[in-house]
Parts: sequence; structure tokens; C-alpha cells
Amino acid sequence: MEQIARTTDKKSSFFLIPLAVLAAIGVGWMTAQVGFLVPGLVLALLLVVPLVYLIFKEPRIGIISLVSYCFIYNLFAREIGHFQYLYIVDALVVLSWLAALFHTTKDYDWSLMRNEICVLGAIWTIINILEIFNPAGSSLLGWMLEMRYHLLWILVVPLCLVVFNRNKDLNAFLILLICMSLLATINGVKQVTIGLFPGELEWLNSYGYMTHLIWGELRVFSFFSDASQFGASQAHMFVIAFTLALGPFKRWKKVLCGLAALAFLYGESISGTRGALFTLFIGLGVVLLITKNLKVIGIALVFAVVGFCFLKFTYIGESHFEIRRMRSALSSNDASFNIRLSNQLKLKEYLAEHPFGGGVGAIGYTGEKYNKGTYLATIPPDSYWVKVWAEYGIVGFVIWISMMMYIIGKSCGIVWNTKDKGLRFKLTALTAGFTGIVISSYGNEIMNMQPSSMILFVSWAFIFLGPKLDKEATSLEAHA
Repeated sequence: MEQIARTTDKKSSFFLIPLAVLAAIGVGWMTAQVGFLVPGLVLALLLVVPLVYLIFKEPRIGIISLVSYCFIYNLFAREIGHFQYLYIVDALVVLSWLAALFHTTKDYDWSLMRNEICVLGAIWTIINILEIFNPAGSSLLGWMLEMRYHLLWILVVPLCLVVFNRNKDLNAFLILLICMSLLATINGVKQVTIGLFPGELEWLNSYGYMTHLIWGELRVFSFFSDASQFGASQAHMFVIAFTLALGPFKRWKKVLCGLAALAFLYGESISGTRGALFTLFIGLGVVLLITKNLKVIGIALVFAVVGFCFLKFTYIGESHFEIRRMRSALSSNDASFNIRLSNQLKLKEYLAEHPFGGGVGAIGYTGEKYNKGTYLATIPPDSYWVKVWAEYGIVGFVIWISMMMYIIGKSCGIVWNTKDKGLRFKLTALTAGFTGIVISSYGNEIMNMQPSSMILFVSWAFIFLGPKLDKEATSLEAHA
């Protein structure tokens, strides 16, 4: 029998090897004809089937994959192209929901969805649906494209509350954020020291140069859509890593977090993104507000004051592009700042007669593409706050900003009431990080873009799970 089996294996190998060679030749020929699309599709197929299986076996993998993918999908779009890679975000969300709903071996606690953060998401979703009937009459196609971003709130947050809701999951989320952000930092350093990938260079030469070559220097964008998003994300991660480095953890963990924080600070500087400074200062300010540790307060306050004074009142390092670029963010004579103020004055005149705004998708990219010829489509929002104001009017903006302020205040309250010290620092890091992103979105459209948007939603889920996680942590300590 063994001899027969060996003979069969040899025959199989005899046929498989030529088939593999022919397949390789075929893929190579197709690559020569149409580029890297074919090998990209083959690789995608080899990855997709096992991934779908793993997600249905363990829905948590869907959320981990979702967060990871949001960091790097722009790399695929630039280097491979031929596909709307953002749709994979939607696919991963749907797959994760299906896996959770039809899972046969786990009994999830769906009552966790009865949470304030889900109620607020539902209210904002209803408002977006009502915007279809906005009398300004913006394009339905523009609404549909923009609505995809808003739906993530009501889809991702409840999913995390039910599926991704343990202390182990929180640790995995923080480790994942730091690792993926370090990968982005490394690619950013590579862009400065070695050069750009072919797709990155093509993007820069086609139209990216208009905003990413300042004074002859490259504004580093890494895997992200642009330098503003990269810089804001690096600043966001600096706040998180810096806060964790001050927490009551093992020394080697604190050292690693401290080194990561320094790397993120450098990544933020080479992005040339001035608005990211506000993510840093606001984030550190929140750490000061909600921490009860005088040591942390002192260190964070020194960092904030020294950094501000260095940029505002000195000319040290003016010959360096990164420092010169950040220093211009604190100047009232900056041309870009004045243009933004001028645009806001134009919007103020228009919105005085449109209390419900111009409709979702009426301004920015969707405005230019689907609402050509309209007044709002000709004005760049340059800010997520301004975009909300333009699309929803003063009525919608007041509702939205009230929600954001409530979430920030409630998050601070949850952290204050958290008894476990380690968990308190983790939640402090997430709260300070997302608050910095929300506030600095006044300068750029940050919180509506990936990966910042996904990090923000998952952070909200963990923060509002704080009381549950605190009970679990204190229970483990009691039984230890």
C-alpha cells in the first residue's frame, strides 16, 4: 500500500510541476500585458478565502483586519490601482457583522449595544437620512458617497461593543495601533532618506506636488491619503504612546512606548502638517485634565509649554523645513490661514439663508464631482468642522458639536471613575488621542478620513465599555 501511495504522489508531482510552471508563465505574460493587476488579483484571492474563513470562525479577526487595512489601503491604490480599495473597508464591516450574527459557537451579549454612544450614532444617522430632503437639492449620488463614512459610526461602534470588548482586546488594539503606526513612520522616513515607491512618485508628479512640495521640501505622507492625514495620525499616536509610557506598567513596556512616542513625534515633524500641532497640545491638555497623577501633570505641562514657547517665541532651527513649517502654524500672518478665513466668510453669507446647509455631499470632493456648478462646490472646506457647517447648516452643526462635546465630557467622566490604574491610563490615552483629533479637525478634514476615523470609533467603543472593563480588571485582581 505504501508503494502505491508513493507512486501516486510521484505521478501527482509529475503533473503539478508543469502546471505550476505554465501558471507562472501565464501570470508573467499577463503582468507584462496589463501590469501588476493580475498578480495582485491572484494574491488577493489567496488571502481572501482564508481571511473570510477566519473571520467567520472568530469575528474579532474581522475588526483587527479592518483597523489594519485602514492604515495601508492607500498603498494598494497608488502602487496597484485598477480598483476602489476603499470598498474593502465596507466588505470587512459587512463580513464581521455576518460572522457575529450567524456565529454558532459563541453567545454574544447584544444588550451591550444599549449604550449612549450607539444612541448618538443612531441620531446622527437619522439626521443624515433626513438630509436627502434638504431643500438645497444636492445630488443623491454625492449623498450616497458621503454617507458611507457616517454609517461607520453606527456599524463599527456597536460591533466592537459586542464582539471586541475584553481587556485582552483593548491591549491587542493598542499594540496594533502602535505597530501599524510605526510601520507608517518607517515608510515616511524611507520617503525622505531613500525615495518614493513608483506609485507614490507618480501621484506626487501628477498633482500631489501642489500641496506636498513646499519650499522645495517634501511633505511626507507615507501610506496615507496626504501629509495632513499622516501628520495628524502620528500626533494622535504620540499622545497615546506618551500617555502609556507614563502609566503603571512594567519598565520595558514603558521604555518601548516612550521610544515609539519619539518616533511618532519625528513622523509628525517630517509631515510638515501644522494642524497636527493642535492634536499634540489638545491631547496633552486632556491628559492634564483627567489624570490624577501629579508626576504626569508636571511632565506633560513641561512638554506643552516648552514646545509652544520654542515655536512661538524663538527662531531656533529656522533653517530646518520641519521646524519652519510647524512654526508657521502659530503665525497670524500665514497666507493659507487667511485664505481659509476668507472662505469661511463666503460660507457665512450663503449659510445665513440656508439654516439646514447645502446638503450632505454638497462641498469638497463630492461637491466638485456630483454638484458641479453649485456655489458650495466652488469653495474648499479645508476643515471637517466647516464641512459639517456647510452641509448641515447651523442647525446640524450645533447638534453635531453638542454630540462631540458630550462624548468628550462623558469619556472624561468614565476615566475619572475607573478604579484600575492600568486601565485608567489606557482609557486616558484613547480619550486624549480622539479629543485631539476632534478638535484639530477644525483645521483639516481629519476625523472623516482613514485611519483616524476607524481609530476614533473603536476608541469610543472601548471608552464607553470602561465600567465593564473596570469590573473585569478589579475582579481579576481580587482573585489573583
